[in-house]
Amino acid sequence: MGIKHTIFACLITVTSFSQSKLNSFLEPNDTLNVSRRNAVVITEVSLASLTLLGLNQLWYADYEKSNFHTFDDNSEWMQMDKLGHVFSSYQLSRLGASTLNWSGANEKSQLIYGAGLGLGFLTAVEVFDGFSEEWGFSWGDMAANIVGTGLFVGQELLWREQRITLKYSFHRTQYALQNPDKLGDGLLEEFLKDYNGQTYWLSLNLHSFFKNSKIPKWLNVAFGYGAEGMVSGTNSLNEDFVFHSDPYRQYYLSLDVDLTRIKTKSHVLKTLFDVFNLVKVPFPTMEFNDKNGIKFHGIYF
Repeated sequence: MGIKHTIFACLITVTSFSQSKLNSFLEPNDTLNVSRRNAVVITEVSLASLTLLGLNQLWYADYEKSNFHTFDDNSEWMQMDKLGHVFSSYQLSRLGASTLNWSGANEKSQLIYGAGLGLGFLTAVEVFDGFSEEWGFSWGDMAANIVGTGLFVGQELLWREQRITLKYSFHRTQYALQNPDKLGDGLLEEFLKDYNGQTYWLSLNLHSFFKNSKIPKWLNVAFGYGAEGMVSGTNSLNEDFVFHSDPYRQYYLSLDVDLTRIKTKSHVLKTLFDVFNLVKVPFPTMEFNDKNGIKFHGIYF
């Protein structure tokens, strides 16, 4: 028993030391740490470049190249794809600013870098679309990208905090089986492609708007938007598949949790909360739509 106790004590000591080191590493600097800043910039620019190269080789290589052209897709997918662009640019901007904050950079630098990361990466993807015969450069997508970045930057300039957060939730649907090429084949692809199962949320932190109230600082109210019944962008009949669908819009009202406002001294937990705060926490939800009227979900994903 003595040996077991000794081994157990050693494991506890090593684990505590590792957690302490990780906690110290994740703690943001009060002043600019040039090494950290350079590491952030080099790492994220490298990852973004590798991602774009991967997209070019693994995604766009399957389609014919063309001269640069534009494409008006604003009427497709009941605008769910546009909300996807708003969400992506917002979260990329937030990620860029958050990681630069870790290096101790000032607020102005954080906003410039965050906005640059969000808009720069998604603009590059849009340019790829412009040279692909399958798609085209979409001004609607670019406008959505600007809205997402603007939502992040605007709140920082106005309130110096994110009182309104964009979030995402997903559940699997039957529609992907009817057109897996467009809506995804398997859970991972469906998570990214099946707009029928996606919901985008505006999550408002109540305490930040009512500072003197006793409302918990982490409690949010969330307004969601989704759509269902879509098997293609335009829902026109295609010779490759036959379907019967009646696309309709869905509006949601629910509660949510702002994980970043949960108090903790652990920088490990703070980092995890910051990462997972892009996902809407499941709660009982009211759905409003033109097809079924009002529908209640005990727990909605």
